[in-house]
Amino acid sequence: MNLRHYFCLFLQKNNSMVFLYSLLTSFILSFSPAGEIPYVGLESAFTDNNASNIVALGKDKLLLNVLGNEGAYSQSQATLVLKDFFTKKPGTSFKFIFKGKESSDGSFAIGTYLSKQESFRITIQFKKINTDFKIESLTIEKS
Repeated sequence: MNLRHYFCLFLQKNNSMVFLYSLLTSFILSFSPAGEIPYVGLESAFTDNNASNIVALGKDKLLLNVLGNEGAYSQSQATLVLKDFFTKKPGTSFKFIFKGKESSDGSFAIGTYLSKQESFRITIQFKKINTDFKIESLTIEKS
């Protein structure tokens, strides 16, 4: 018998183990390694209307501009501001339409957030702190 045969027998007997391995692998790969901008995590957080996950990717103080209301917020305050927006404008999808070039200072990205019949432009400015990119400012405006 060859190696392929043994591998197939293993898969047949251990389907739940293979499923668990696949699930764990995809979960681990969904996080950005240090030094990369967390685009996948942000897309998921916006799609899920998860303010906490968005703010967790930011600096200790975030500059937010939500539909013209601008301010510098702590992470807990920023979470409340974004939760309020998501409550009033629950999203159906989010996608980045532009990802700026990474530099030693940071980068920026632009995305489209859809909420029922409304479309919003999301602009995110990232600051490079040590080896990580953190959200420095986030702007939400009608498209």
